[in-house]
Amino acid sequence: MTKRKLYLALALSIIFIICLSLFSCVIQNPQPEECDIVTIKITKITEGSSYDIVFNKGDLGSFYINRGLENGLNLDSLNAKVLNKTVTLHLPKLFYGTSKHIAQLAIDDEIIFTEFSSL
Repeated sequence: MTKRKLYLALALSIIFIICLSLFSCVIQNPQPEECDIVTIKITKITEGSSYDIVFNKGDLGSFYINRGLENGLNLDSLNAKVLNKTVTLHLPKLFYGTSKHIAQLAIDDEIIFTEFSSL
């Protein structure tokens, strides 16, 4: 194999890996079986970029509802319902691990927010 063909094969392999990585980050129509379920205590709720709603669990990290403010959620009502309470989050699994994107937010048996189409 010539050097030129080797470099071309290497370049195409790198492009393929980059494309695969980018497409694995896209979350479309998440389903419960494609999610990790975590339980956390919400210590702070803020507005993020692009109308996102960010839920903090202290110094240990944060999770977000993508465009939550555009989808009818309200920071004041969320603060009243979930601030300083333990919630259950469904977080989509990605190629490289678990997302910080919230597909479903529930407190006890009440679903506050969901993206699941089957529910």
